[in-house]
Amino acid sequence: MSSDAPRGVFITFEGGEGAGKSTQIARLAEALRLASGREVVATREPGGTKRAEELRAALLRGVAKPYGPFAEALMFAAARIDHIENLISPALARGAIVLCDRFSDSTRAYQGAAGGLEPGLIASLERVTLEGLRPDLTLILDLPPEAGLARAQRRGEGEPADRFEAESMRFHERLRAAFRAIAEAEPDRCRVIDADLGPDSVEARIRETVSAWRPDLLPRTGEGHDHAA
Repeated sequence: MSSDAPRGVFITFEGGEGAGKSTQIARLAEALRLASGREVVATREPGGTKRAEELRAALLRGVAKPYGPFAEALMFAAARIDHIENLISPALARGAIVLCDRFSDSTRAYQGAAGGLEPGLIASLERVTLEGLRPDLTLILDLPPEAGLARAQRRGEGEPADRFEAESMRFHERLRAAFRAIAEAEPDRCRVIDADLGPDSVEARIRETVSAWRPDLLPRTGEGHDHAA
């Protein structure tokens, strides 16, 4: 990366099942490309690379579940290491804006708070896996688990629920509380977005949030140049 290249920007999206993260990432990616003219990379976890996508398929089938939340967290960590080394870090080094559907906060919430893993184990795993990498901004899409699971069921069009969608309502309530606790503990990094709205309203709130955080990336309405013209 040349000395005058812009610094990469790492934005993660978090939330429970059916929160609409993939829809909103696609919309924000397009808005950022138009407004900033910079490379925007949209990716997901687990996944993003060939190896990580293979691990994703196994995890969502529930392959690791019989071995407990620590084994599951280790599989997520293996996928994350490959994803960081082969996609996220190179993109950030080029000065790209990286939008990621889930990251380390999901391990804290799913395997940690909801799955029962000790916070110390999660923290140790993060140190080894992330090697200091931290999102610049995390958008937590928050909605009641009943609404999210209903959306996920409609999205699946009759397909069996995946490993996490099939968990109990109590699990999903703990999950929501965990994401809210993360946001409360790290207000400088995290913003909570009410996702119990229509996609257009959620998109507007996300754009307002990103614009307030980094107007150089996404000017507020009426500011800067109209790249879409």
